Amino acid sequence: MSNRGVRITEQDFPAFLMSLPLGLSTDEPNNAWMLEMTEPDRRVDRAKAVRQCRALYAFLAARAVVYLLPSRAGLQDQTYVANLAVVLPHTEERIAVVSNFRSEPRRGEQEPGLAFLRQLGLSVEVAPPFFEGEADLKYLRDNVYVGAHGLRTSRDALRWFEKRFAMEIIPFEIESEYLYHLDCSVFPISREEVVVCTELGSPEALAAIERHATIIDVSESDAESGVTNCVRIGESVLCASNIEELPQTHEDYPYERRKIQTLEEICAKLGLTPVFFNLSEFLKSGAMLSCMVMHLNHRNF
Repeated sequence: MSNRGVRITEQDFPAFLMSLPLGLSTDEPNNAWMLEMTEPDRRVDRAKAVRQCRALYAFLAARAVVYLLPSRAGLQDQTYVANLAVVLPHTEERIAVVSNFRSEPRRGEQEPGLAFLRQLGLSVEVAPPFFEGEADLKYLRDNVYVGAHGLRTSRDALRWFEKRFAMEIIPFEIESEYLYHLDCSVFPISREEVVVCTELGSPEALAAIERHATIIDVSESDAESGVTNCVRIGESVLCASNIEELPQTHEDYPYERRKIQTLEEICAKLGLTPVFFNLSEFLKSGAMLSCMVMHLNHRNF
């Protein structure tokens, strides 16, 4: 029996995917942030992580349908569903393309992700190596996307997407080991504006983006603090901030405060409202808010 007509991707309300951090672990450090931490500093308080995740879930679920991908033991990063797949809104069937991970600790996420997305009635394909989800492929409008390559996603994978799905991808080379996915540098805040750390983009990539949207520039320092790792729902822009846990004497405090001010200024100009969530336990994985949410459709604004 076909699920055509009941696909969540085709409904007129926003839908997202999340996954509770029941198996969250930092045992296998797989990014530059984690490698700089001592083992005790990156040890996760799982109960606290679940509370923080639930706060984000509750906010989104009051404004959208949010599915929860079941946690599986041994998958330390499964809660970071933005790397699991991407749903392509320009395709007639809203195809979901599941990741083919470069990061070794994440490769086991593919199989349960495939099964769950199929249960949702989605048409599903698997990307060639290497591709790490919507965190590396941001939708602008029509059939136009910005795609990362260089660290986690390969240029060949982007070419495959262009050919297979008749889409235009603006290639954005990633070089910083600290900003290793595209959502660390690029955030489409509306269909007309996109927040970009222009210090990290080539002139060619920036010019290509500007043909489709107005660029709102942010500094590399703000990008490292997570100013582009956001999710928009309605008139709210959701972002992580652990400033409530930082004493003003902490070395990270001025950077965190500046990130908040930057996002507040951007939102004020666009008539939007920033909403901040303390996700300090997820910082131990080198992760921010956008890592924890995957769009099942693009009805969020």
